[in-house]
Amino acid sequence: MQNEKTKTSLYLLLVLVMASWGLNVTATKVLVAHFPPITMTSFRIFTAAVAVFIFLVAIGKFRLPTRRELGYIFAGSLFNIVLHHYFLASGLTMTTGTNGGLILGIGPILTAILAVIFLREAISIPQLIGLVSGLLGVSLIVLTGGQGLSGASLGDIYVFIAILSQCFSFIIIKRISGSLDPRLMTAYMLLIGSILLFFTSLIEEPNGLAQMSGHSSSLWLLFLASALLATAFGNLIYNFAVGQIGPSKTAIFMNLNPFFSLIGAALFLNEQISFMQILGFLLIIIGVVLGSGALSELIRARKRIRNPEKIMDE
Repeated sequence: MQNEKTKTSLYLLLVLVMASWGLNVTATKVLVAHFPPITMTSFRIFTAAVAVFIFLVAIGKFRLPTRRELGYIFAGSLFNIVLHHYFLASGLTMTTGTNGGLILGIGPILTAILAVIFLREAISIPQLIGLVSGLLGVSLIVLTGGQGLSGASLGDIYVFIAILSQCFSFIIIKRISGSLDPRLMTAYMLLIGSILLFFTSLIEEPNGLAQMSGHSSSLWLLFLASALLATAFGNLIYNFAVGQIGPSKTAIFMNLNPFFSLIGAALFLNEQISFMQILGFLLIIIGVVLGSGALSELIRARKRIRNPEKIMDE
């Protein structure tokens, strides 16, 4: 009973995380128009790392990692932070938003495949239906966004590498979650990843540091909101969920990203939402409910209310 309540709370938190990540797409579009992208990203992730460390110290979860854990942390940083952010930022400048959105939309399926290969996770029929439904929903939202589907390009390959590296990092987090709290791993990953990205920015953007100054206070507030809400809170909760319910079920919630990105674009960039995009959102909701296992848990809760003795016997 308590375990199911915890899962329900975690599902609700994941929806909030997806909202922060989706709205962060709009925030990032604004930020990269004024800041050098890689330099700004390294500072944003470093700020998030500091916030997560402060949180962990406050709840008494901070400790130094062992040598074995440090290897997993470095690997997670490389895949989740450095490779993902570098190839995503580079790839989206060389491909269309439609292509990029569709490639990112295969994240849950990629995660499920990797979980089967490396974690021996089984995929149920409802979860498979949820994965397909979510992918169809993402496709409807992205393909009706006003840009046509173009042929494959180097940018598409970069975006695929970005999402593949992120999905692989979820497997790494799950593998070590038995001994290392995913929240603590998140803090170290963000810190190491931000440092590696910063040194990358010195090569890619030699004048990046100089371009970080002289901006308005409202822009810096947006920077902080992106760092603290989307990057710090988002990664903290998401990676914790990976350790609790597994990478494939957690990844299902990634399908909500395009919807919240759409909401952010409509609210702040005055973009229009079409009927097909609303239909896509409904398919995503079906995918999340089936793929995350939320439906089966709702059915069990309903049975418990009707016949608590039988459930206790089970």
